Amino acid sequence: MPILLLLCCSIFTFFVLYAPQPLLMVFATQFGVSVASSGSLMSITMLPLAIAPIFYGLLFAHHNALHILKYAMLMLAATCIIFVYVPNFELLLLTRFLQGLILPAILTALTSYIGQQYQGKALHKNMTRYIASTIIGGYFGRMLAANFASFYSWESFYYVIATALTVLAITINVHLFEKNTHPISSPREYLKPLKEPTLLRLYLAVFCMFFCFSALLNYLPFILSTQFSIIDSRLIGWIYSGYFVGAILSLTTPLLKRHLYNNWLFLTVIFSVYSGSIIVLDTTSISIFVSAFTLFCACMFMIHATAAPLANVLSTAPVSVTNGAYVSFYYTGGALGSYFPGLVIEHLGYHAFIINLFVLCLCGLLLIHKNYKQGISTTLG
Repeated sequence: MPILLLLCCSIFTFFVLYAPQPLLMVFATQFGVSVASSGSLMSITMLPLAIAPIFYGLLFAHHNALHILKYAMLMLAATCIIFVYVPNFELLLLTRFLQGLILPAILTALTSYIGQQYQGKALHKNMTRYIASTIIGGYFGRMLAANFASFYSWESFYYVIATALTVLAITINVHLFEKNTHPISSPREYLKPLKEPTLLRLYLAVFCMFFCFSALLNYLPFILSTQFSIIDSRLIGWIYSGYFVGAILSLTTPLLKRHLYNNWLFLTVIFSVYSGSIIVLDTTSISIFVSAFTLFCACMFMIHATAAPLANVLSTAPVSVTNGAYVSFYYTGGALGSYFPGLVIEHLGYHAFIINLFVLCLCGLLLIHKNYKQGISTTLG
């Protein structure tokens, strides 16, 4: 199956995941709910993403991944239509939870197919393309949703997504997949990498990283509204461009690594900048805020791009076990970060919100720094 088709599937899947984020203020007003409650539209979707990859990994050991991909995308398209017509916020949450169950099936099927069909340099090249597609989907999902809400209606964007998902699903040829003959793994084996303290600290640092990232991007519309009086969905969508610019800046990671002699030192430095950018976000200048936000996003992508392969180097467990645990910690941080900071900003204000993120980011920095000190006399770096 053409890699371009797989990448399109990934992009529109991430449209579904992130489209509600710039619209949270719209949903809060439309359904008469609080800031924290509207933020739960993201956290309730990420919660299954923290658990489901483990079970889907086992499922795909005995089933055709493209077959699952095809029907999961059709189901996701159906939930997009349902999302438009639900009459109350509770059913909106239920629909997002169903999407959260379907999304990891699609993402696991995509990576399973790429991992099975490509080897060596082709595997690395196409996995890099897949990661790039997730960034593109995350950015344009937010930006287009905001612009559709401003120029047309947020519902119209969901019609576009549903149509695209349906067309892509129809074009998938399920007969191109060769069945995986590897023996099925026990779910208990997914916990084995956690027995290594160095790896556990890395996972916990990733949890802290994505907790802060999800919190800021989830409540960005409310921050822009309350701190800078920006309520136009179109302007909010363009400010999310810092996410995309940050992703481009993160391409300098290989160049920066040339000046730092191991991965732990690099992660320590980037985590320090990540923490500092959070403090700078507590400003009254929109230009400074956007600059700090762009730097914040760049640091997140640099940490993510370094931590994911480093986990595979450190772990002696099977690749699926290592990456399953990584994804679980990553999206658990995202699920919690999408909700609990909303309570802080709602009841204690923006300054308390920033302090909360800064403290948690410092925890991640301390975990990484401890690995750095431990790895100075070893090859772990």
